[in-house]
Amino acid sequence: MKSQSQSQSYSALVTGGARGIGLGISTALAQAGYNLAIIGSRAENLVVDTLASLRQTGVAVTYAQCDIADRNAREKALEKLWQELGPINFLVNNAGIAPRVRADILDATEESFVEVMRTNLQGPYFLTQSFARRLLAARQSKPELVGAIVNISSISASTASVSRGEYCLSKAGVSMATRLWAARLGEYNIPVYEIQPGIIQTDMTAAVTEKYDRLIQDGLCLQARWGLPEDIGRAVLMLLRGDLAYSTGQVIMIDGGMNIPRL
Repeated sequence: MKSQSQSQSYSALVTGGARGIGLGISTALAQAGYNLAIIGSRAENLVVDTLASLRQTGVAVTYAQCDIADRNAREKALEKLWQELGPINFLVNNAGIAPRVRADILDATEESFVEVMRTNLQGPYFLTQSFARRLLAARQSKPELVGAIVNISSISASTASVSRGEYCLSKAGVSMATRLWAARLGEYNIPVYEIQPGIIQTDMTAAVTEKYDRLIQDGLCLQARWGLPEDIGRAVLMLLRGDLAYSTGQVIMIDGGMNIPRL
């Protein structure tokens, strides 16, 4: 992928891009001049202020409500965004859910397993397929189109949490999906990366704030603070900008050094 000194002509699709980590990503990209296509689970009238704030940076921003686990809704949203924004260069698979109930794996239900896997793994996997097909088709008339894909997984891809096994398995699956798509799209010079966030301060982690405040204070991370959505946004921007051009299929840890083994 070519290094990009000017981003104004580039666009990025960010799933879950209107809240939490996704909003941190959208904000970083908008401030750098990337036009945005955002997929979210909420109705557009509920995110109008967020979209307006992003547009104040001077970029084009379009939105589609979509359950990422629903194939028909996914395809409809992609078609809408592609038509409104033109060929989209980059895909950031960020949308994801935690289990509705944190249950020990001895008690967890198949219903929760299916719901989490469909949203966190199946949906992004096939959105990547559709996106890649569209990008490659667009290159038939515009061979200069650059592209890249970034998957946002989690330290849970390799760190076991027995109270949310389905979440851990879904994120481990995203890691393999990263490698698979990197291998398949390498011949087209479309790099695929994975970012594994650590403990990030969002609405998803709000319910366990006290627990992680204590763990961070006790030395859970080498860098003794919560991660912030903008930390992830800066990492995504680095990748889409082409700063790691001779790299694909790799994992970027944004976890404050949490996963460094220590004695």
